[in-house]
Amino acid sequence: MNNSVSNTARLLGAGLRALLVLTVLCGVLYPLAVTGVAQAAFPDQANGSEVSSHGKVVGSSLLGQRYDKGTDKAGNPIPDLRFFQPRPSAGLGSNKTNGVNTQYDLQVSGASNQGATNTDLVKAVKQRKAWVARTYGVPESKVPADAVTSSGSGLDPDISPEYARLQADRIAKENGLPAATVRKLVADHISGRALGFMGEPRVNVLELNIALKDLVHGRG
Repeated sequence: MNNSVSNTARLLGAGLRALLVLTVLCGVLYPLAVTGVAQAAFPDQANGSEVSSHGKVVGSSLLGQRYDKGTDKAGNPIPDLRFFQPRPSAGLGSNKTNGVNTQYDLQVSGASNQGATNTDLVKAVKQRKAWVARTYGVPESKVPADAVTSSGSGLDPDISPEYARLQADRIAKENGLPAATVRKLVADHISGRALGFMGEPRVNVLELNIALKDLVHGRG
C-alpha cells in the first residue's frame, strides 16, 4: 500500500515537473525567441506588413480594402470612382450578418465554396460584369476575371494589370488628371511574377491608390 502511494506521488511529481518545464520552454522561451528573431530579421513582416502614408498607417500590403463613398438606401456600398477598386470580396459569411462577406471584413476569410454551376455565383458574376462594363465604358468581353470574382480568402490586396488599366481612364476623368499620367502610374506599380516564374503580374491596390492620392494633391 505504501509503495503504491509512494509510486503514485512520484509519478505525479514527475508529471508536474514535466508540465512546468514544458510550459516554460514552449509557452514562454520559444515564443520569445521566435518573436525576437522575427523582429530582428523580418520586422516589416512580423508587424503585419503595414503600409504608411505621410506618417500614418493606412493598411497592410497583404490585405485588400474597399474604397467607397457611403452606402445606398439598401445599405450597399457605393464605390468611390476616384480610386482604383479592388476585386470583389465574396468569401465566407460575415460574423456580423451571417451572410456573404462583401466588405473585406477581416474577422473572416476563406472561399465561399460556390462552384461554377452555382446559380447565385453565376448571377453575381453577371451583375458584376455588367457593372464594370457600364462604369468603365468597355464591352463585357473585355472585363477581366478578377474584376468579377473574389479570391480564395476574399481579402486579396492585388488586382491584375488588365483590371487596373481598364479603370485608368475613368479615374483620370474623376480626378481631373491626364489619362496618360494615370496609365503611367499603373505601369509603375505592376509587380512581376515572384522569382520570375511563380504567380501572375499584379498591382497592389492600396499602394496604387496612395500614389494616386499623392499625385492628385501634388505630393508625388
